[in-house]
Amino acid sequence: MIRFRIGHEEALIMPRKASEPDKARPDIPRSPQAFAAAHRTDLLVFGVTAVITLVFVGWGVISTESLAVVSNSLLSWLVTNIGWGFVLASTGFVVFALWLAFSRYGAIPLGKDDEAPEFRTVSWIAMMFSAGMGIGLMFFGVAEPLAHFVEPPPGTVAPLSDAAVETAMATSLFHWTLHPWAIYAVVGLSIAYCSFRRGRKQLISAVFTPLIGKRGAEGPIGKLIDILALFATLFGSAASLGLGTLQIRSGMQAAGWIGAVGNTVLVLIIVVLTVCFIASAVSGVSKGIQWLSNINMVLAAVLAVFVFVVGPTVFILDLLPTTIGVYLRDFGEMASRSGATGGAAMNDWLSSWTIFYWAWWISWTPFVGMFIARISRGRTIRQFVGGVILVPSVVSLVWFAIFGGSSINVQQRGIDVYRSGGEEAQTFRVLETLPLSTITTVLVMVLVAIFFVSGADAASVVMGTLSQRGSIDPKRWIVVFWGAATGAVAAIMLIVGGEDALSGIQNLTFLASAPFAVVMVLLCVALLKDLREDPMMQREEKGAQVLEQAVIAGTERHGGDFQLEVGPVEDDPDDESR
Repeated sequence: MIRFRIGHEEALIMPRKASEPDKARPDIPRSPQAFAAAHRTDLLVFGVTAVITLVFVGWGVISTESLAVVSNSLLSWLVTNIGWGFVLASTGFVVFALWLAFSRYGAIPLGKDDEAPEFRTVSWIAMMFSAGMGIGLMFFGVAEPLAHFVEPPPGTVAPLSDAAVETAMATSLFHWTLHPWAIYAVVGLSIAYCSFRRGRKQLISAVFTPLIGKRGAEGPIGKLIDILALFATLFGSAASLGLGTLQIRSGMQAAGWIGAVGNTVLVLIIVVLTVCFIASAVSGVSKGIQWLSNINMVLAAVLAVFVFVVGPTVFILDLLPTTIGVYLRDFGEMASRSGATGGAAMNDWLSSWTIFYWAWWISWTPFVGMFIARISRGRTIRQFVGGVILVPSVVSLVWFAIFGGSSINVQQRGIDVYRSGGEEAQTFRVLETLPLSTITTVLVMVLVAIFFVSGADAASVVMGTLSQRGSIDPKRWIVVFWGAATGAVAAIMLIVGGEDALSGIQNLTFLASAPFAVVMVLLCVALLKDLREDPMMQREEKGAQVLEQAVIAGTERHGGDFQLEVGPVEDDPDDESR
C-alpha cells in the first residue's frame, strides 16, 4: 500500500486482492503430467491437415492435369473477385504495425517488465531475415527489376526507358520492403505478446482469446484457425522449396554440370534439400537455424560486395536515392493498383506480381511470424516493429540496387538477359558478365540451398508446434512428417506448372493463403483488444487518474500551495477499510 500526501490530506492506493486474476501471469502447468497433456499432439489439427495434404499429393500424382485446370480456374476467380481484399489488407497491416510502434503501446515488452532479449541483436536480425525471405531475394533480386524494366506495369511508362528504370526499382521495393515485413510483424508481434506477455500457448488460435474467450480459442473455432495456419505454412514453405529448386537447377546448368533436364532432376533436388532441412530442424533453433543464418548472412554480404565492386558501381549508387524517392512518390499509386483501372491486363499483371507476393507473404506468416516471435522474447513492441520492418527493408533496398541495378545495366548494354531463360536463370546470366563467374555461380547455389534449409527448418518446427498444442519443442516425428510433406507438395507444385513451373507455385500458394488473410485481419482486432488491457497500460491509466484526482483535491483544498509525496501508509487502528 502507498499513499499520496497532499498537505495534511492522504490518498491511499490499496493493493489488489489476492483473489483477483493476474492477467500477465503465465498459465503454466504445474506438474510434468499436466505439461505433457497440454503439449500432446492435437489429433484434430494434425489429422485434418495431414489428410488434406495427402489427398492433394495423391490428386497431383494421379491426375496432374485436372489439378492444374482446377487451380487455374480458382485463381482466375479469386484474383478477379477477391484481389482487392489482398490489396487493402496488406496496406492496412503496414499502417497498423507502424501505428503500434509509435503509439503508447510501443513501450510494452514481449515478456516480463524487466526481461532481457534472448538473442543478441545481430543473430536476431540474421535469423529473422534468413527465415523471412532470403530465398526470395536470391530468386527475384535480378529477375524482378529486370522484368519491370523490359515490361513495366500496364499503363505506366514506356519499356526500356529511363522512366522504366525508376518504375522497375520502385515497384520491386514496394513488393519487398514495408508491406511484406509488416505482414510478418503483425502475426509475429501477436504471437510473441500472447505467449511471452500473457503466458498463453504459442498458437495462432491463442491470440484470439480476447475475442472468443479461452474456451473458444481451444474449441472448434480455434482448431479451424490453427488448421488454416498449418495449411498456409505448408504451401508457403513448399513454394520456397520450388523456387529454390528451380534456381539450383539453373545454376547447375550454367556451371555446365547438367544439360537440359526434366522433372526427375527437380524431384531429386527437392529430395536432397528436404533431407537437409529436416536434419537441421531436428537439431533445434539455437544449433541449426542460428548457425545456418549467421553463415548465410556472411556469404550473402560477400556476394553483394563483390557484385557492387566489380559491377556498375556508380550506376548502383545513383539508384539508391532515386529508388527511395520514386518509391515514396508512387507509393499511393502502387498500393491502389487494381483491375478497376487496368482491366484484364492489370489483373494478369497483379496475379503474377503484387497479389502473388501478398498471397506468398501471407502464406508464410504463420511460420515466419511464429518463428520471429520465438526469437524475440524480451524486446519491446517498438523494438520489435523497428527491427522486423525497417532493418530488412534497408537490406532489401541495397540488395535490389546491387543485383537489380546490375541486371538493368547489362540489359542496357545490349546483352539480352531478360530473354536468356526463366527468372531462375537470369541471375546466372548476369554473373557470367562479371569476373569469377564460376565461383559466384556456385556461391549462389550454396546461398539458395542454405536460405531454403534455414527457412524450411523454421517452417517444420512451427508446423510441429501447431500440431502439438503450442509446444516450442515438438516431437521429432512430427517435424520429420511435415518436412517430408513440404517436399511432396513442392514437387506437385512444379509438376502442375509444367514448362512454366513458376505458375504452378503462384496458383497454389494464392489458393492456400486466401482464407488465412481473413484470419489476419481479425487477429489485428484481437491484439489491439489485448494491448488495451495490458497491465502496463492499466497502471499508466490508473496512475494518471489517481494523480489527476490528487491534483484536483490539492487545488480545491489548498489552492496552488501544495505538494505530492509518496510514502508508506502508517498503521491506523481506527481505519476499518484495511
